[in-house]
Amino acid sequence: MISSKPNAIVAQSGGPTAVINSSACGVIQEAVKSGRIGRVLGAANGILGVLQEDLFDISAEKPETIEALKQTPAAAIGSCRYKLKSIEESKADFERVLDVFRAHNIHYFFYAGGNDSMDTADKVNRLAADSGYELACIGIPKTVDNDLAYTDHCPGYGSVAKYVATCAMEAGRDTEALYTHDTCTIVEVMGRNAGWIAAATGLAARCSEDAPHLIYMPEASFSFEKFVSDVKEVHKEFSRVFIVAGEGLKNEKGKYITADRGAFSEDSFGHVQLGGVADILKAVIEKEVGIKARCNKPGTNQRSAMHFASLTDVNEAYMCGQMAVKAAISGENGKMVTLVREEGGEYKCTTGLAKLRDVANGEKKVPANYINDRGNHITEACRDYIRPLIKGEAPITIGEDGLPVFMRFERKLLQKKLPKYM
Repeated sequence: MISSKPNAIVAQSGGPTAVINSSACGVIQEAVKSGRIGRVLGAANGILGVLQEDLFDISAEKPETIEALKQTPAAAIGSCRYKLKSIEESKADFERVLDVFRAHNIHYFFYAGGNDSMDTADKVNRLAADSGYELACIGIPKTVDNDLAYTDHCPGYGSVAKYVATCAMEAGRDTEALYTHDTCTIVEVMGRNAGWIAAATGLAARCSEDAPHLIYMPEASFSFEKFVSDVKEVHKEFSRVFIVAGEGLKNEKGKYITADRGAFSEDSFGHVQLGGVADILKAVIEKEVGIKARCNKPGTNQRSAMHFASLTDVNEAYMCGQMAVKAAISGENGKMVTLVREEGGEYKCTTGLAKLRDVANGEKKVPANYINDRGNHITEACRDYIRPLIKGEAPITIGEDGLPVFMRFERKLLQKKLPKYM
């Protein structure tokens, strides 16, 4: 039995989003409200912060600082891309995690992230059980890619969808205004294996004239010959072409089209880091179609655009954080909070739970019925799926200088109790 009121730790992992801090806010405020948890600790830079015992007391932060998490993008606690491999390969790391938890009376572990984060939480949870250490591990879904299985959608996706669709609308009008000179625009968006972000830009096309005219996703095999034909057809009709391409486009053999050009590397998770698709398409268009093309790359702006975040996304991210605490206190363990879309004409979303190990081994891609028959745009079913997720504008505080005001933790570091590690 735990001799004193247990502490909780919340950590963030992987690429940040506009609303991952809203989930953290839900965890912190619900944990304090519960009266069942001692202190809420933050792990600076995810699981790496746990390993290095770089912890700070979030409970000591001002209430207004915690509340302002809802209006602050990126990962305020600190994220990382440090991958723990199998327990056999990384046993020292996993045992170190439990040693840190023991030293600081941590018995609740809330981890916000994607597949790899859920895998890490699952392995920590299993080792704790095998070691007889009482620990509740609950995952919180986070990814702009919207590719986590067992959840209808992921916190972070609604905001990136709203942002990239608006970017397509605005840049599309720019192309339309200057079509006699800048005839073609190509926007390259994130999406290594799933085309959800590219698909979201399709909302911008309310009529055939609107950008984007062509959308290419990793789920539909890419052919340069067909691509040239598509571009020529659109250009003939509108005298301009606006294209959105996911960074992970693959040919009919399932090989990244950037592979032959060495346009990618691997991150610390072993995932391919892509880039350069827009440049490749630009070169093909200028050579094969004979028109001028330019490239737009939103980069990390697309996942951290708090100034135009979806209110629905912010609220659902917060709800996921709240429900993670409620689930843990009620005895749930080894689960990730999921978002469940209820049936009916009016959009309503509740939460559920899925096993961490199931989420870690799954991947949700854009289904075939969300992509048109030609593989170059979205269907009405896809629009119906995405539309509710971008509704509402998240409130932000504007300073006297006319710019948004974001919070920053004071970070009152905990005294380290263990020998240095790593």
